[in-house]
Amino acid sequence: MSFINAVKSGFRNYVNFKGRASRAQYWWWTLFSVIVNFALPSDGGLNSIASLVILLPTIAITIRRMHDTDHVGWWMLFPIVNLVLSLRRGTSNENRFGPPPPPTI
Repeated sequence: MSFINAVKSGFRNYVNFKGRASRAQYWWWTLFSVIVNFALPSDGGLNSIASLVILLPTIAITIRRMHDTDHVGWWMLFPIVNLVLSLRRGTSNENRFGPPPPPTI
């Protein structure tokens, strides 16, 4: 999955808490979030608005990433566990959260 496709998918599925997200999709979205937060001045209201806009998609994609590793989304509340699980390869076949995400090109 490319950077642009990951960002589009993040905004397209911003309220989709079911299913699975690939590692590439999760990490491209994380890079996008970091770029947005550093590109905008921190003292302005624009950064706050942008942070609010990307908050719900970030939560959704993180939960879907936890699902890809066959764990419940609540693990995102523990930063170290979240990092470890987000670095792991997802299950290659269908798990309790659905079929694997489409292969990245």
